[in-house]
Amino acid sequence: MKLPRKTLERKLFNSGYGYVCAVDEVGMGCLAGPVVVCAVGMTNHFYNKVHKKLAGVRDSKLLSAQQREKFSQELIREKDLVYAIAQCSPKTVDKLNIYRASRLAMRNALKKIEPDIEFKSIVLVDGNKKIDGVKTEQKAIVKGDRKVFAIACASVIAKVFRDKLMVKYAQKYPGYGFEKHKGYGTARHKARLVLMGPCPIHRKSFAPVAKLL
Repeated sequence: MKLPRKTLERKLFNSGYGYVCAVDEVGMGCLAGPVVVCAVGMTNHFYNKVHKKLAGVRDSKLLSAQQREKFSQELIREKDLVYAIAQCSPKTVDKLNIYRASRLAMRNALKKIEPDIEFKSIVLVDGNKKIDGVKTEQKAIVKGDRKVFAIACASVIAKVFRDKLMVKYAQKYPGYGFEKHKGYGTARHKARLVLMGPCPIHRKSFAPVAKLL
């Protein structure tokens, strides 16, 4: 399996950029819970170091829960990396649609990690579209979470944060199995949804939920 590489970030630093940000989202296809975005920011100090404990970081979907937790803790402890989480609630998802809600969360996360001093900055975005309303230069990268190290880092932190959030929701809204499927539309989730009806964190605009209202 090919691991995400640091090649792009190093090229950007070598060509005069002083600050590289990356964003990724999790929970786009879920029937319940928020869409969560993580933005990370690094200077060249981060890329000039050897990170043995981060060897193997890749797209969060390709890691076990235990691996994600380990890498997330290492990333959060890393003093040369800054990160921010932003989320949009199910109500906001229903109001805006999932795509616009995820983009709003991306803008909010990026605002939190803007550098205090002026750098030539760039934002690396997972996917094929740039983020509207962001003045910083951007580069959209298809399957970026599998190719670019910084985006993979963002995906891991976002996934761990959201999974923990859904475990908490499982305690508040028992019976749906949120602690297992994390809000995704599994057969078990859909069966419990039909049996119990939607709860306050279900996305009413998503078809499997909407038809039960």
